[in-house]
Amino acid sequence: MWGSQTGRSGEKKVRNRGWIVVLLAAGCGLVAAAQGKDSFTPMALDSGFGPMDISEPATPPEQIVKQFAAKESEFQQALNHYTYRRIARVQTIDDDNKVDGEWYEVDDVIFDSTGARMEKAVFAPESSLRRVQMSPSDLQDIQRGYPFVLTTEEIPKYNLKYIGRQKVDEVDCYVFDVSPKVIEKKQRYLQGRIWVDATDLQIVVTDGRMVPDDTHKGSEDLHPPFMTWRQQVDGHYWFPVYTKGEGILHFSGGNGYMGEDVHIRDTVKYSDYKRFGSTTKIIYEGQDITPGQKPPDAQQPKK
Repeated sequence: MWGSQTGRSGEKKVRNRGWIVVLLAAGCGLVAAAQGKDSFTPMALDSGFGPMDISEPATPPEQIVKQFAAKESEFQQALNHYTYRRIARVQTIDDDNKVDGEWYEVDDVIFDSTGARMEKAVFAPESSLRRVQMSPSDLQDIQRGYPFVLTTEEIPKYNLKYIGRQKVDEVDCYVFDVSPKVIEKKQRYLQGRIWVDATDLQIVVTDGRMVPDDTHKGSEDLHPPFMTWRQQVDGHYWFPVYTKGEGILHFSGGNGYMGEDVHIRDTVKYSDYKRFGSTTKIIYEGQDITPGQKPPDAQQPKK
């Protein structure tokens, strides 16, 4: 999020809030350490998270990483053949916990007539955000960061640390802390934690923050922590279904305007997953001769 300069004046004071930050065992402490300049309120974990088993796994962690990365690559290839709807909402929350600005967009991820993947905006009303502005990295996070996929190709970019084994509802999961090895310009990375189904070897929960943030005065681009849940929608692969991000972003101000704390809430819903397929008809002399079709009546005169 970019801090908006609109409507700021010398009379506007920096808001200091006594936010109590409770660091939970979902990697929020890890994220806070990496982004210490920006404070935020981490989300409470779902009640379905069980106790953490920190004993050594029967399979070496390096082997687990190799196996689930291969499965994530397989999932990414499958996802590339699905259409779905994404409903994204970004809100600013005032001191009374009421929404005072909103960006909202409904997009269909579909394929055009040539089979190329594209996004089509179905509904995109004018943004009412005033205290912040959507930045290119916000859109990038919504499109690719929140539905995080850690493939074999992406693994070399990250450090992974095995934390233990934990149940999410009734799903037995391996838990890993994830952090980028090197941050390259114009690239976004996950800093946080993932839960990997111990049987299907796919990510089922992602918790953390997309980094880096731009903390330079006058060009600050800050982002809240988020959590994304997946579920099986085709009986085989775990697809993203819901993301929630929330935090208090601290804009320090500059260039003639005061700093401000901005409470941000993001929600993204993914639905209507359908495998993309095409149909082809072969027409010869006015007759449909597509394989599998009923042959034309041999007695019918040709036109």
